[in-house]
Amino acid sequence: MEYTHRFRARPNEEVAAALTRHIDIHRQAYNHTRYEYENLPSDTDTIGSAYKHHKRLTEWKDRFPVFSEVHSKALQRTVTRFYDNLGNLSDRKAAGYNVGKLRWKPPREYRSMTYSQSGFELKNTSGQTATLWLTKIGDIPIRYHRDIPDEAVIKEVTVKHEYTGEWFVSFALEVDDADLPEKPPIDELEAGECVGVDLGILNYIHTSDGLSVGKLDVEAEYGHLRKAQRTLSRREQGSENWEEQRRRVASIKRRIRRKVLDFQHKLTTWLVTEYDAVFVEDLDVKPLLEDSQNARNKQDAAWRQFITLLQYKADLHGCHVKQVDPENTTKQCHECGVKTDKPLWVREHSCPSCGFLLERDWNAALNVLERGLRKLGLGQPEVQRLLETGAAVDATHRESVSASAVVEAGSPTERKGSPGLNEAAVTAE
Repeated sequence: MEYTHRFRARPNEEVAAALTRHIDIHRQAYNHTRYEYENLPSDTDTIGSAYKHHKRLTEWKDRFPVFSEVHSKALQRTVTRFYDNLGNLSDRKAAGYNVGKLRWKPPREYRSMTYSQSGFELKNTSGQTATLWLTKIGDIPIRYHRDIPDEAVIKEVTVKHEYTGEWFVSFALEVDDADLPEKPPIDELEAGECVGVDLGILNYIHTSDGLSVGKLDVEAEYGHLRKAQRTLSRREQGSENWEEQRRRVASIKRRIRRKVLDFQHKLTTWLVTEYDAVFVEDLDVKPLLEDSQNARNKQDAAWRQFITLLQYKADLHGCHVKQVDPENTTKQCHECGVKTDKPLWVREHSCPSCGFLLERDWNAALNVLERGLRKLGLGQPEVQRLLETGAAVDATHRESVSASAVVEAGSPTERKGSPGLNEAAVTAE
């Protein structure tokens, strides 16, 4: 399994200048790869894949000595980066998207470089500050706010210069599947250890056991962003004042992203450590954003990012996570299965067939739970047994938690097994 740890880097002026120069050399290598891909004959044996194109690097260094200033493995990774981007573009085109072609990268748009396999060393990791050594650059102090697991192997190191002026280092880690916690056997799952999760906006999540977590409030940050953007529009583009204000705008945008990501990290970590099986809707976010008057709130919810975090953490903590078909989870009655149309402003499910009455999102979460158990591979008798042995639905015993409480405490409840703040918080710094 592969995942990433990200740390704040604090290089001195000399090292920062070296990093900036190396990134610009890699930008030139990326653009030269693009030039050769588009202009050299297609039957050339060194064009068409990253592996083939690596053979041209020796010739590059003879013609352009500047490419000898950077590490050879990092230079190969830059060529691979172009072909990775090309493959992603082809995948989007195959999926029906209207795409163009890869563009030439100006300095503003190329802000990172990656060392692969060699050329780096992580040192002095005993305290809150560690040191990353990069060949041809030197030592870079990093804020070592969490340990890299002993069983993890560092495969790649990426250094990035953010638009805010900050430096970050990301370690791509690989862990052998044998070192990961085993997931509970499916046939031994208990009702209380499985949960269905309905994703929403008014309530960010609503679980099948009656817990709802409110929406994260970022309105104040958006107010600051609008004001900062208005000020930026009045600055002369390219001036020192414009650059200073641009960084201020980037800083506010970064704060919003971090706030949302921190909230999602804490919530997903709590879910995969509290339950043995978590089921969530497989939402197609793109049409939801295109066909809605509430697009910004849906975009702020970052549902796809939430699901991605949930999936990779499931392997780290030994939890089953399955995505289920979201169609009619809100309309379908959990008790009898009858579908009833209801407008968005109706927040209560009242079945005209069996009289089942429950909060709309809670009913949807119960349907997600049932579909998830089936997708996990359980037959109807086992699904029915788990649903019947679970806690009886009592609308008077619902629990509601604000998003701010999750951010402050690290988890929505103090239940057994719920992670504390230090375990759940996986922030950018």
